[in-house]
Amino acid sequence: MSLINRFISEQGKILSRRINRLTLKQQRLITLAIKQARILSFLPFRNYENEKQFQAQSISIITGSRPRKNRHIPQLTQKYNSNRNLRNNNQNLRNNNRNLSSDY
Repeated sequence: MSLINRFISEQGKILSRRINRLTLKQQRLITLAIKQARILSFLPFRNYENEKQFQAQSISIITGSRPRKNRHIPQLTQKYNSNRNLRNNNQNLRNNNRNLSSDY
């Protein structure tokens, strides 16, 4: 059980291959072993003690008063910037035409 516990998070979730640094075959075997241990009641499906602490922390984070940041949607800002660039280019062309016509 101590070997299997190394591959489970505090909430009772199976840790990913990237975190465990296992091959695909090893991860599959560990996953099967953990699931069998849960079915045979050697491991709980959830770790309720840590889950209560986790919920209390997440509730305090949610209810905390933090100002929200204004987030722009990138597509809209790109569209706005491209339209602004077009307007500026058109205005520059008009100014250049005026300057050329006044020179004659």
